[in-house]
Amino acid sequence: MSKKIKIINQLFSQKSFTQKDKNIIKEVIKKLDSGEIRIAEKISNNWVINEWIKKAILLYFKTQKMETIKLDPFEFHDKIPLKKEFKNKKIRVVPHAIVRYGSFVNENVILMPSYINIGAYVDSGTMIDTWATVGSCAQ
Repeated sequence: MSKKIKIINQLFSQKSFTQKDKNIIKEVIKKLDSGEIRIAEKISNNWVINEWIKKAILLYFKTQKMETIKLDPFEFHDKIPLKKEFKNKKIRVVPHAIVRYGSFVNENVILMPSYINIGAYVDSGTMIDTWATVGSCAQ
């Protein structure tokens, strides 16, 4: 992982990106989405912030193109896709709960009408109640 940390830190100061650079950024966001990595982690009873992952999120915004997402009758225009496959992940999602790709929601979570932003980490057994917002990188 130290190689990816170094690459992300280098990319953070760049103005333009190759397809290889974009693929590396996407790999980090995919790991964030799956819960393999997270913005903050407990190490020896201390919470450690992984700044390089926050940088990867900002780079993801920088390198993604705006796209229209249609969920009739709703339409969104954004750079971050929505999370999918809730049934397979054993997550209960009621209408009007929105979860962005790049956030991790563990199984046995209940999502009432709410919003979960990229970088967030919601662990098993949690209920995000009506109209709650779980902000970027919230843990």
